Amino acid sequence: MAGTLAEWIEGYRVAWERRDPEAAARLFTPDATYRSNIVEEAHQGQEGVRAYWQAVTASQSDVRVRMGRPFVDGYRVAVEFWTDMKVDGEAVTLPGCLLLDFTDEWLCRRLREYWHFLPGEHRPPDEWGQ
Repeated sequence: MAGTLAEWIEGYRVAWERRDPEAAARLFTPDATYRSNIVEEAHQGQEGVRAYWQAVTASQSDVRVRMGRPFVDGYRVAVEFWTDMKVDGEAVTLPGCLLLDFTDEWLCRRLREYWHFLPGEHRPPDEWGQ
C-alpha cells in the first residue's frame, strides 16, 4: 500500500519495470476501475488490474519507465509517463498520461490512461514531465 502520492507513483513505475502484476494490483482499491484504453471497458477491481497487467506485460522486456512531475488537485492527479521497452523483442516507446482519482490513503480508485505507441526508441522533448 502506498502512503503518499510520491510512493504510489514510484510503486507504479517499479511494478511496470519489474512486470509485477501483484505489486500493481496492491496500488488500487478492491473496487477500482482501470481504463487502459478510453474506448474499451474498464478492468474491474484489483483482480482486473492484476489480470490486465499479467497479459499486457507478458510480451514486454527491458522496460524503463520515467514518470513526470504530477499535477495535483486534491486527490485528483495527472502524471505523464515515458516508457522505453521491447515488445516481442522490438524496441518501442510509449509516452502517455495517467488520470487518477485516489482515496485519502493514496490508493487509486479510478485510472484512465492515454498513450501513443511508437516503434523504435525516442527521446522526450526538453519540457516533458514538468
